[in-house]
Amino acid sequence: MDGESICVRCARQGKTCCQKCEIYVTLGDVGRIHDHIGGEGFYEFRVPDDPAYLDQKDDPPWQEAAFQPDGSRRVLRRLANRDCTFLGPCGCILPLEVRPLVCRLYPYEYNQDGILAELSHNCPTQLLPIGQTLIEALDMNLEQAKRWHGQLYRELQREKQLTCVSV
Repeated sequence: MDGESICVRCARQGKTCCQKCEIYVTLGDVGRIHDHIGGEGFYEFRVPDDPAYLDQKDDPPWQEAAFQPDGSRRVLRRLANRDCTFLGPCGCILPLEVRPLVCRLYPYEYNQDGILAELSHNCPTQLLPIGQTLIEALDMNLEQAKRWHGQLYRELQREKQLTCVSV
Protein backbone atom coordinates (compact mmCIF):
# COMPACT_ATOMS: atom_id res chain seq x y z
CA MET A 1 0.00 0.00 0.00
CA ASP A 2 3.00 2.26 0.57
CA GLY A 3 3.46 4.68 -2.34
CA GLU A 4 0.19 3.76 -4.02
CA SER A 5 -2.10 6.63 -4.89
CA ILE A 6 -5.55 6.82 -3.36
CA CYS A 7 -6.96 6.40 -6.88
CA VAL A 8 -5.23 3.02 -7.32
CA ARG A 9 -6.50 1.84 -3.91
CA CYS A 10 -9.98 3.11 -4.78
CA ALA A 11 -9.89 1.33 -8.16
CA ARG A 12 -9.29 -1.99 -6.41
CA GLN A 13 -12.67 -1.47 -4.76
CA GLY A 14 -14.25 -0.93 -8.19
CA LYS A 15 -15.94 2.28 -7.13
CA THR A 16 -13.87 5.05 -8.68
CA CYS A 17 -15.23 8.23 -10.23
CA CYS A 18 -14.00 6.71 -13.51
CA GLN A 19 -16.42 3.83 -12.97
CA LYS A 20 -19.44 5.50 -11.39
CA CYS A 21 -19.67 8.96 -12.97
CA GLU A 22 -21.05 10.01 -16.33
CA ILE A 23 -18.29 12.31 -17.57
CA TYR A 24 -19.52 15.36 -19.48
CA VAL A 25 -17.08 16.64 -22.09
CA THR A 26 -17.05 20.13 -23.57
CA LEU A 27 -16.26 20.73 -27.22
CA GLY A 28 -12.84 21.90 -26.00
CA ASP A 29 -12.35 18.56 -24.24
CA VAL A 30 -13.37 16.74 -27.42
CA GLY A 31 -10.79 18.68 -29.42
CA ARG A 32 -7.99 18.10 -26.91
CA ILE A 33 -8.71 14.38 -26.60
CA HIS A 34 -9.12 13.96 -30.37
CA ASP A 35 -5.79 15.68 -31.01
CA HIS A 36 -4.08 13.50 -28.42
CA ILE A 37 -5.45 10.09 -29.43
CA GLY A 38 -5.85 10.87 -33.12
CA GLY A 39 -9.31 9.38 -33.24
CA GLU A 40 -12.99 9.74 -32.60
CA GLY A 41 -15.77 7.64 -31.15
CA PHE A 42 -14.82 8.26 -27.53
CA TYR A 43 -17.96 10.22 -26.68
CA GLU A 44 -21.68 10.01 -27.26
CA PHE A 45 -24.84 11.98 -26.54
CA ARG A 46 -26.86 10.27 -23.85
CA VAL A 47 -29.59 11.10 -21.35
CA PRO A 48 -28.06 10.62 -17.88
CA ASP A 49 -28.64 7.25 -16.22
CA ASP A 50 -28.60 8.98 -12.84
CA PRO A 51 -31.42 11.55 -12.48
CA ALA A 52 -29.19 13.57 -10.10
CA TYR A 53 -27.30 14.81 -13.17
CA LEU A 54 -30.51 16.46 -14.41
CA ASP A 55 -30.85 18.58 -11.26
CA GLN A 56 -28.73 21.59 -12.18
CA LYS A 57 -31.07 24.33 -10.97
CA ASP A 58 -28.30 25.79 -8.80
CA ASP A 59 -26.10 26.31 -11.87
CA PRO A 60 -28.10 27.72 -14.83
CA PRO A 61 -25.10 28.19 -17.18
CA TRP A 62 -24.31 24.50 -16.80
CA GLN A 63 -27.87 23.40 -17.48
CA GLU A 64 -28.25 25.73 -20.48
CA ALA A 65 -24.98 24.74 -22.15
CA ALA A 66 -24.47 21.09 -21.27
CA PHE A 67 -27.92 19.68 -22.02
CA GLN A 68 -29.53 19.26 -25.42
CA PRO A 69 -33.28 19.95 -25.82
CA ASP A 70 -33.95 16.19 -25.51
CA GLY A 71 -32.15 16.03 -22.13
CA SER A 72 -29.05 14.32 -23.49
CA ARG A 73 -25.52 15.60 -23.12
CA ARG A 74 -22.08 14.79 -24.52
CA VAL A 75 -20.35 12.24 -22.30
CA LEU A 76 -17.38 9.90 -22.52
CA ARG A 77 -18.27 6.42 -23.69
CA ARG A 78 -17.96 3.60 -21.21
CA LEU A 79 -16.84 0.04 -21.62
CA ALA A 80 -19.31 -2.82 -21.05
CA ASN A 81 -18.26 -2.98 -17.37
CA ARG A 82 -19.07 0.78 -17.06
CA ASP A 83 -15.40 1.84 -16.80
CA CYS A 84 -14.40 5.03 -18.58
CA THR A 85 -12.81 4.37 -21.97
CA PHE A 86 -9.63 6.03 -20.68
CA LEU A 87 -9.31 4.18 -17.35
CA GLY A 88 -6.14 2.10 -17.18
CA PRO A 89 -4.75 -0.10 -14.39
CA CYS A 90 -3.07 2.89 -12.72
CA GLY A 91 -5.75 5.50 -13.38
CA CYS A 92 -6.46 7.77 -16.31
CA ILE A 93 -4.30 7.11 -19.35
CA LEU A 94 -4.77 10.68 -20.63
CA PRO A 95 -2.20 13.32 -19.67
CA LEU A 96 -3.55 15.80 -17.13
CA GLU A 97 -3.86 18.70 -19.60
CA VAL A 98 -5.85 16.49 -22.02
CA ARG A 99 -8.33 15.07 -19.51
CA PRO A 100 -11.87 16.45 -19.48
CA LEU A 101 -12.08 19.56 -17.35
CA VAL A 102 -14.62 17.98 -14.99
CA CYS A 103 -12.13 15.15 -14.32
CA ARG A 104 -9.34 17.61 -13.60
CA LEU A 105 -11.57 19.42 -11.13
CA TYR A 106 -12.81 16.34 -9.29
CA PRO A 107 -13.27 16.08 -6.26
CA TYR A 108 -13.76 19.84 -6.02
CA GLU A 109 -17.43 20.85 -6.07
CA TYR A 110 -18.19 24.02 -8.02
CA ASN A 111 -20.82 26.13 -9.71
CA GLN A 112 -20.76 29.20 -11.93
CA ASP A 113 -19.53 31.34 -9.03
CA GLY A 114 -16.42 29.28 -8.32
CA ILE A 115 -14.95 26.41 -6.35
CA LEU A 116 -17.04 25.51 -3.30
CA ALA A 117 -15.60 24.86 0.17
CA GLU A 118 -16.95 21.31 0.38
CA LEU A 119 -15.44 18.45 -1.61
CA SER A 120 -17.37 15.65 -3.28
CA HIS A 121 -18.34 12.90 -0.87
CA ASN A 122 -17.64 10.13 -3.39
CA CYS A 123 -13.92 9.70 -2.74
CA PRO A 124 -13.16 6.97 -0.18
CA THR A 125 -11.38 9.13 2.36
CA GLN A 126 -11.10 6.13 4.69
CA LEU A 127 -8.29 4.96 2.37
CA LEU A 128 -6.18 8.04 3.14
CA PRO A 129 -3.13 7.74 5.35
CA ILE A 130 -3.79 9.20 8.80
CA GLY A 131 -3.25 12.94 8.80
CA GLN A 132 -3.38 13.39 5.02
CA THR A 133 -6.16 15.35 3.35
CA LEU A 134 -7.79 14.26 0.12
CA ILE A 135 -6.40 17.29 -1.73
CA GLU A 136 -2.88 16.45 -0.49
CA ALA A 137 -3.28 12.80 -1.50
CA LEU A 138 -4.42 13.79 -4.98
CA ASP A 139 -1.64 16.40 -5.23
CA MET A 140 -4.19 19.02 -6.25
CA ASN A 141 -3.73 22.75 -6.23
CA LEU A 142 -6.59 25.19 -5.60
CA GLU A 143 -5.12 27.83 -7.92
CA GLN A 144 -4.87 25.29 -10.72
CA ALA A 145 -8.45 24.19 -10.01
CA LYS A 146 -9.61 27.81 -10.24
CA ARG A 147 -7.91 28.10 -13.65
CA TRP A 148 -9.63 24.92 -14.88
CA HIS A 149 -12.94 26.12 -13.47
CA GLY A 150 -12.63 29.35 -15.46
CA GLN A 151 -11.74 27.39 -18.59
CA LEU A 152 -14.72 25.07 -18.08
CA TYR A 153 -17.22 27.91 -17.81
CA ARG A 154 -15.69 29.75 -20.79
CA GLU A 155 -16.09 26.55 -22.82
CA LEU A 156 -19.67 26.14 -21.57
CA GLN A 157 -20.41 29.74 -22.61
CA ARG A 158 -19.01 29.06 -26.10
CA GLU A 159 -21.24 25.97 -26.38
CA LYS A 160 -24.27 27.99 -25.37
CA GLN A 161 -23.43 30.59 -28.01
CA LEU A 162 -22.96 27.91 -30.66
CA THR A 163 -26.31 26.36 -29.74
CA CYS A 164 -28.05 29.73 -30.04
CA VAL A 165 -26.46 30.35 -33.46
CA SER A 166 -27.35 26.90 -34.83
CA VAL A 167 -30.99 26.99 -33.68
